[in-house]
Amino acid sequence: MWNLSLYIVTWNVSTKYPDNIKLNELLEIDLHNKEKRLPDFYIVGLQEVNANPHSYVSSFFKSDPWVQKLKELLKPLDYIVAKTEQMQGLLLTIFVKRKHLYHIREIESEYVRTGFGGMWGNKGAVATRMNCYGCSICLVNSHLAAHDEMLEERINDYQRVKEATNFSVKFCKDIYDHDYVFWFGDLNFRLYNHYSGSDNYTPQEIRQMIKEDRLAELIKKDQLSLAMCEGRAFSELVERLPQFPPTFKFVVDSNDYDMKRRPAWCDRILYKARSKIIKNCSLHLEQVSYKSHPNYDMSDHKPVSSEFRINSPEDDISELVIKFKPLTVWNNSEDNEVEYILPPNFVCGSADWIGVYPENFTGFDEYYGYEYTETAGDKPEPRERTIKINFSASIDLPLKGNFVFLYFQSTGMRGYSSMLGVSDPFPVIKRCPSPRPDTID
Repeated sequence: MWNLSLYIVTWNVSTKYPDNIKLNELLEIDLHNKEKRLPDFYIVGLQEVNANPHSYVSSFFKSDPWVQKLKELLKPLDYIVAKTEQMQGLLLTIFVKRKHLYHIREIESEYVRTGFGGMWGNKGAVATRMNCYGCSICLVNSHLAAHDEMLEERINDYQRVKEATNFSVKFCKDIYDHDYVFWFGDLNFRLYNHYSGSDNYTPQEIRQMIKEDRLAELIKKDQLSLAMCEGRAFSELVERLPQFPPTFKFVVDSNDYDMKRRPAWCDRILYKARSKIIKNCSLHLEQVSYKSHPNYDMSDHKPVSSEFRINSPEDDISELVIKFKPLTVWNNSEDNEVEYILPPNFVCGSADWIGVYPENFTGFDEYYGYEYTETAGDKPEPRERTIKINFSASIDLPLKGNFVFLYFQSTGMRGYSSMLGVSDPFPVIKRCPSPRPDTID
């Protein structure tokens, strides 16, 4: 049995860039304390990421600035980006310790738009699912309808995301088909306001109650908690009620509430574990922490984090790993032949491919080139098979450093993908091309 830890962050960043901030405190990383055990996963869900046309187009060609900032912090700690998915201002990124790579399979992302009747992605959700050590995990980052009076729209947004998120992995088509579910984001639920009666709180009264630490009294008016109790939204999930002050709305660059809005707990993290036994392992989830981070003041929202521990069964992946034969050297001036070994009874995906990566890659998007395996449709064979594939001379690698091949089993653009093999490192040279016959006297 494996005990894994997941550290989840949700933050509405109000279209700001992470230029002049440090994220160590947000991720609870102390670079001076090497004895502290770090989580196996960092899962970061952001809302209102800058999605102007220029930045949105450029995101197809390079990492979002937030992802890049996180990578710079986590790379020395040997984390890689297992998956990042963006829908306009919604961004969900999963970092995992390198040692777990072989045990993460069938990664797949989907997104659902709910803005302007489902036509626009300013609101909605991005969801990523994966298999991890024999159990299934689904992660949902969402941004629901805003404003006090839009409760019914938020509930409708939730129902829309739940019903429209469909994966292609067998037995895990829907969000709640998974063993573990974590749903987080700027859910935008506010405090009930009946627009009449003496029990409504003004922004000033709410601020005063927060100063007096009367949070337990305030949370009784929380729309999300009541919607869950009534079975109208999120009732499939569990939340430890926040014991931190409301995370919205703040004056930017301060810790003062903006009295243009009534303070509310908009930013939340909810969870669920199925009652199930897998390979004699009983699934179990423990929430270790749930808190806000008031020192971050660049947005009108405060970030919220939660750490979880989950159980997962042992999984034997020895028969599901692609092995590469050693490559002595890669020559930039010519085609390079690569050999790899398929395990017995291996079934190729419809779009399997092999990428060339730097040895210390930090994300699956860092390939210099790739080739499809061209073996899709082959029938499984009971014995190992050695396959040869040629990489084009047009793939020009830097002459410094070593490189590796990664094998991905994939079912297509919007299907799932699994990393099934990594080669030994190899160097690069550039030989002068052989002279052509017509140039020889």
